[in-house]
Amino acid sequence: MQKSTFTLRPDDEFIELIKLLKLKQIAQTGGHAKMMVEEGLVKVNGEQEFRKRNKLRPGDIIEVEEYTIEITA
Repeated sequence: MQKSTFTLRPDDEFIELIKLLKLKQIAQTGGHAKMMVEEGLVKVNGEQEFRKRNKLRPGDIIEVEEYTIEITA
């Protein structure tokens, strides 16, 4: 399992789930990111997440495939 963090920019309150998957290069495209979420491959804070535009905030932990990402401020 690869662990990493994603730090929000000072002006940002959150990042949408599918945008994070693209930025961290877990998904190759936006469509691929949406498909991963729709198929239930993504967990947020230990719960399966089906909302593609879920707003991730500092403290949230995302698990997908062999990746674990913590959102920080």
